[in-house]
Amino acid sequence: MKDKPVILVVDDQPQNIELLEAHLVPQGYEIVKAANGEEALGKLSGNQIDLILLDVMMPGMNGFEVTRRVRQDNTHRLLPIILVTSLREKEERVKGIEAGCDDFISKPVDKMELLARVRSLLKVKAYNDLMSNYRKELESEVTRRTEELKRAEGQLQKSLQQTKKVLEEIVGALSSIVERRDPYTAGHQRRVAELACAIAGELNLPEVQIEGIRVAGIIHDIGKINVPAEILSKTGRLSDAEFNIVKTHSQIGKEILESIDFPWPVAQIVHQHHERLNGTGYPQGLSDGKIILEAKIMAVADVVEAMASHRPYRPALGVEKALEEISSQRGLLYDPQAVDACRELFDKKGYKLV
Repeated sequence: MKDKPVILVVDDQPQNIELLEAHLVPQGYEIVKAANGEEALGKLSGNQIDLILLDVMMPGMNGFEVTRRVRQDNTHRLLPIILVTSLREKEERVKGIEAGCDDFISKPVDKMELLARVRSLLKVKAYNDLMSNYRKELESEVTRRTEELKRAEGQLQKSLQQTKKVLEEIVGALSSIVERRDPYTAGHQRRVAELACAIAGELNLPEVQIEGIRVAGIIHDIGKINVPAEILSKTGRLSDAEFNIVKTHSQIGKEILESIDFPWPVAQIVHQHHERLNGTGYPQGLSDGKIILEAKIMAVADVVEAMASHRPYRPALGVEKALEEISSQRGLLYDPQAVDACRELFDKKGYKLV
């Protein structure tokens, strides 16, 4: 285990590297230096890097291209990258986000801002590493338990209980990652999961199917770990480019979850929860008949909870407005049975979002 977090500092100006080093080393960080993009990519293969501080305007390979190259390597897909730049135009920053960076620091660098952003992204990386370790532990546990089951059938129930516990811990860790990245929607995933399960119960779905909906609901926004925090917490209207970045969370969520062997179609539910019956949703533009029932239920629950709750870009609209929305778009955007079941819960059975 490393004693210190390792930060790769990339800049073609030695004095800039020396300044960042002077800020970071006294705080307990180990610094690895690179003078250009090619050298930086080489350092990644030879060092266990925890975060990259990357200058944008460099001769040869600029910071945008370095970021794209790093993201093309699946090993470093979630490695935090902060672009250190004097560029202040929105288009240039959007270009950096599209390349795959996580955050920006403007030149001249402010020490307190630098340390705060570095600490924040290192915490996110720690949670990503925890998630990866949990997955490896689960795979190891399943393999070991399978061998035991061959020798002792009586251990089946115990093994299933232990595996379920590990799975619950993974789901909890995944949910925590999203809420730490997007505190304004803290509790959103839990409330969506609870409402989706209540709708599924109203539709008399089997318990095993409802359990899959619950798990998917708790982590349906896991892909937002790939959306920069400044976009998630933006108080103003998102630009088209920023909204396109937000919309990638369904695809990213599916990519993260499909490697976990859930007994339910969790990755598919997460992938489709923003699809709409008339094909106007995302990320695939699926229409009715191609969207699974669990995702249709999740879509209704997600819209109702989101509209009823506060967001950084608007105050809460309330449950009544949310119910009016799903009712007006019943059969066009939202599944009629799911809409009717949701209205039954709120209108006649006193259901409340808590």
